[in-house]
Amino acid sequence: MNQSGSTETTATDTQQTYRFRIWRQSGPEQPGRLVNYSVSGIEPEMSLLEALDFLNEDLIRRGEEPIAFESDCREGICGMCGLVISGVAHGPKEACTTCEFRMRLLKPDDTITIEPFRATGFPVIRDLVVDRTAFDRIIGKGGYVSVNTGTAPEANSIPVSRDASESAMDAATCIGCGACVAACPNASASLFVGAKVAHLARMPQGEQERERRVLNMVDQMDKEGFGNCSNHAECEAVCPKEISINVISQMRREHMRASVKKFMAP
Repeated sequence: MNQSGSTETTATDTQQTYRFRIWRQSGPEQPGRLVNYSVSGIEPEMSLLEALDFLNEDLIRRGEEPIAFESDCREGICGMCGLVISGVAHGPKEACTTCEFRMRLLKPDDTITIEPFRATGFPVIRDLVVDRTAFDRIIGKGGYVSVNTGTAPEANSIPVSRDASESAMDAATCIGCGACVAACPNASASLFVGAKVAHLARMPQGEQERERRVLNMVDQMDKEGFGNCSNHAECEAVCPKEISINVISQMRREHMRASVKKFMAP
C-alpha cells in the first residue's frame, strides 16, 4: 500500500508470456516455414512491433538470426509495418495499423501467428518483409499532378466545394500499406489505386490529366500481377484509414469514361 491506501502494481506483475508462430524465410527463392517462439516479459501496453523487438533482442543474445520486419514512424502514418496477425491484415482491431496494435488485445494463452502480406505483387524478401515497390511503379504512372503551375496560386483562387474537398481528403488518407491486397481473395490493389484516382479526380487540380492518369495506373496495376476486384469488401474491412470501396466504383467509372474518350478520339 502507498500512503493514499491504493495498491501499487509493479512492472513484473503485468508482464506476461506470449507464444508466437512467425514466418521465417531466408530469401526470396528460399522455402519458408512457421517457427514457434515463446516470449516472456511482455507488457500489455507494448505494441506488437515492440514485442517483436523484445523477441529479437533475446534472439541476438542467444546468437540466433533476428526476425526481419519493416517499420518506420510507428505512429500509424507511413504504412511500412503491415503484417498479417492471426489471419487478419494489421490484426483483428478495426482502423488500426500493425504498429498501433497493442498486446493487451491478444490473449497470452493463444498462439499468435504472424505472417507477411502475401500476394504475387508483393514477393517476400525475407521473413516478414515484402517488396511493395509495385505500388511505387503504379504511382509513377500518374498518381500525382505534374502540370507546371509556376508559383503557388492563392489558396482561394480555385473554388472547391466542401463535398468535393471532404471526399477527396477521405481518399487521400490512403497510406499505401497494402493491407487491402493482403486481405483480398484475389490480391487486388483496386482500393489502393481507386483511392489515388478518386482523390485527384475529385479536385479541379487533377482534371487536366484525368483520363491519362486512370488509364496508365490501371494498366500498370494489371502488369504488376494484382488480381481483379470482385466486390468482397475485405479491403475496406482491414483498411486502417477506413477508406470506402466507393473509390473503386469511381475508378471504374473514370476508366470507362477515359477508355470511351480515347476510342472516340480522331
